[in-house]
Amino acid sequence: MIRGLRSFGAFWYDFIVGDDWRVAVGVVLSLAATWALSASTSLAVWWLVPVAVIVLLPLSLYRLTRANRR
Repeated sequence: MIRGLRSFGAFWYDFIVGDDWRVAVGVVLSLAATWALSASTSLAVWWLVPVAVIVLLPLSLYRLTRANRR
């Protein structure tokens, strides 16, 4: 049972965090900001998560390619 739970947790950690933990944190923060803004204002803030992904993906790729040049 413990082995199965550990495997399940390891799968989800690898699936969510993957190669770059910064992207996972950025997506979680953008989801939290979207929720907070939608709960406190009447503005349509659905666009916040796609914008965060559009910003985070190139930054992650830049860090990866810069690290591979060395």
